[in-house]
Amino acid sequence: GIVLLIPRAIAPDGELGPRHRRLAEITEMIHTASLVHDDVVDEAATRRGVDTVHSRFNHRVAVLAGDFLFAQASWHLANLDDLDVVKLLSRVIMDLADGEIRQGLFRYDTGQTFETYLEKSYCKTASLIANSSRAAGVLSGLESQKLDDLYRFGRQLGLAFQVVDDILDFTGSDQQLGKPAASDLASGYLTAPALFALEERPALAGLIEREFSEAGDLEQALELVRGCEAIPRARAMAEGFAHEAAETLAWLPPSEPRSALRALPDFVLSRLY
Repeated sequence: GIVLLIPRAIAPDGELGPRHRRLAEITEMIHTASLVHDDVVDEAATRRGVDTVHSRFNHRVAVLAGDFLFAQASWHLANLDDLDVVKLLSRVIMDLADGEIRQGLFRYDTGQTFETYLEKSYCKTASLIANSSRAAGVLSGLESQKLDDLYRFGRQLGLAFQVVDDILDFTGSDQQLGKPAASDLASGYLTAPALFALEERPALAGLIEREFSEAGDLEQALELVRGCEAIPRARAMAEGFAHEAAETLAWLPPSEPRSALRALPDFVLSRLY
């Protein structure tokens, strides 16, 4: 949706060209491929309440299906015949793999920094939005300063989305999330709320380091996270990213597509309330 809104906001009277439509399709393919692989790595049985590919078929089918979508996306990308766009979106495919590896390397690691968490979040979530937003601007012939703004819009929006998602893992119900609550923490993935809680509740580190091996460990860890300032602090972080995203597009001429784009950061935050 973002990839289609950007060209319409740049030239409100302009027609959406076939290359912008194709870029949107490629972005969606890459996104879907990453989710299919992500679910295999996380051994998730459901996504948004629906059976995942590997639980409906098997791991081999899911890995091949993800690979097929990445290959298909790469083929269509090459056929856009724009080297800058090819570079931007192939970077995304690299980042997705990089983010998945980083996430695995830092499981149950209580010594990791916020920088590590944000780099992983950028690779797994924000890179796709940032680089495809920039690519939409490239196809519209924008100059580099405005391309940087589009990239920054996507980056900050993606980071806001990820932090919101990470908060909901602690505050949402199983029904709301379409997956078991606190599944990230249980898998040893330490997100913003857990990292803030580690600063305030040192006892949490011991529970994580022994990988919640004793009865009641996970419940106790959840209470520690929910019982301090970790969630409000994570919420403030998400709000900061969303605010920065909204600021980047002030130069676009007033139009409905521009209004829709500028409403997205607030929409991302609205999932918290």
